Amino acid sequence: MRSPSKRRSGVLLHPTALPGSGGCGTLGKAAHDWVNLLARSHVGVWQLLPLAPTDSTGSPYSSPSGSALNPWLLDADALVAEGFLTPGAREALPPAPVDGPMALELMPQRADALAKALGQCWSDQPPRAHQSFESWCHQERHWLKDHCRFMVIRRLYANQPWWAWPRPLAQRQGQAMGQLDQDQARPLLEQALLQWHLQRQWESLRRHANGLGVQVVGDLPFYVAHDSADVWRSRHLFSLTNAGQLTQQSGVPPDYFSATGQLWGTPVYRWWCHWRSGFRWWMQRLLRQLALFDLVRLDHFRALAAYWCVPGSASTAQNGQWRRSPGLALLSLLWLRCGCRLPLIAEDLGVITPPVEALRDGFGLPGMKILQFAFDGDATNPYLPANIRGRRWVVYTGTHDNATTLGWWHSLDEAERTLMEQVVGSPITAPAWQLLELALKTSADLAVVPLQDLLELDDQARFNTPGTNSGNWTWRLEQSIADLEGPLAGYGAMAQRYGRGCPN
Repeated sequence: MRSPSKRRSGVLLHPTALPGSGGCGTLGKAAHDWVNLLARSHVGVWQLLPLAPTDSTGSPYSSPSGSALNPWLLDADALVAEGFLTPGAREALPPAPVDGPMALELMPQRADALAKALGQCWSDQPPRAHQSFESWCHQERHWLKDHCRFMVIRRLYANQPWWAWPRPLAQRQGQAMGQLDQDQARPLLEQALLQWHLQRQWESLRRHANGLGVQVVGDLPFYVAHDSADVWRSRHLFSLTNAGQLTQQSGVPPDYFSATGQLWGTPVYRWWCHWRSGFRWWMQRLLRQLALFDLVRLDHFRALAAYWCVPGSASTAQNGQWRRSPGLALLSLLWLRCGCRLPLIAEDLGVITPPVEALRDGFGLPGMKILQFAFDGDATNPYLPANIRGRRWVVYTGTHDNATTLGWWHSLDEAERTLMEQVVGSPITAPAWQLLELALKTSADLAVVPLQDLLELDDQARFNTPGTNSGNWTWRLEQSIADLEGPLAGYGAMAQRYGRGCPN
């Protein structure tokens, strides 16, 4: 793993948005074709969202298991080619639409069917496959066994949250766990096989990318979901009652965007417990992600300095308070484990205080700049290109949480449009590409653009609208990877004009 050592350009695209016949993008052929296209276009960075399983709305930021990979991404064609799945078993999977948005309701059914098919074919696999599988399970035992248990129990109890399970299972009593392992041996095996094959396919894709000079950037939420294997397995590390209810929860305070703040409903950390354990849980979590990616964007980085703590029974985030976090100690340990370097990107958006900046800068971490936030008429706006100084930044036109740049442009008033024209220095005829050129011109080491902006798509292609619970995370490409050749080549050529390239 290494941080960017020269100016680079990148594209933000989650694998679920790739084209394919399974109702959802996968880690298969289209993903490999995408990496090839990035390299041919001299685009050196591919940024993704979290690869973890999603919640019921499709959000990868609220996962039932933060260390696992999303079974929806498993490519059935590759499994058939390797002999892990028969063609008949592949054809028997629930049919999914080839075109249109991701089939959100269908994907859990398809993943379950794929798990069963892998289990049925497992006894026919050669000894070397069994040996490789067993070795990997042992290597990942700190999260894998309880992830599999969690997913199996969830299905046994109709997806109820873990605190609603029978008490022996909710409290992980030894006899209950042993009985589960015995009675549910086959479903537990199927869950483990899903994760092993996902790991193999991901490692193959990442090796391919790195071999072509393309770095892969992952994304890690700061908090973990209340209803997750992470919290169920380690309740003492989170702000919960003995019955599993929240005593304190996360969020952000009221601001310009929301008079009541944002309430996230995830438990905050009992930091004194983490400190006493030498941050073991955090280290395992971070090292798992750093083993998967070349760089990791740490979401809500500011909570490593101080976090907004809200009573567990609250219905808004108004009555919270700031509490200090031991982020310096945690990052110092990680810095030592990573050879005196931290391959992280600090998501430092929002109200950032001097202590947050000191923590970020003390470890030499790049922060984030979003150009869509720049044009409010304030000459001191930190997102204006003229105010972005130094190299340690990642500059975006927008992120997965923003409108597409074309959609954003359509929402601007006349004053904001005039300001952008003044900054660009010419009339705005192609807002997405002109904003992108502003990003490429900056001194930042890395400039990243969502693929939707390269394709000049409007908000029909928006990936997520924060604060809404439906219609998100399902956008997919309507064209093949080959059809992206023109926009990617144009992007690569523009990036090279500003000293950004891919060393392939």
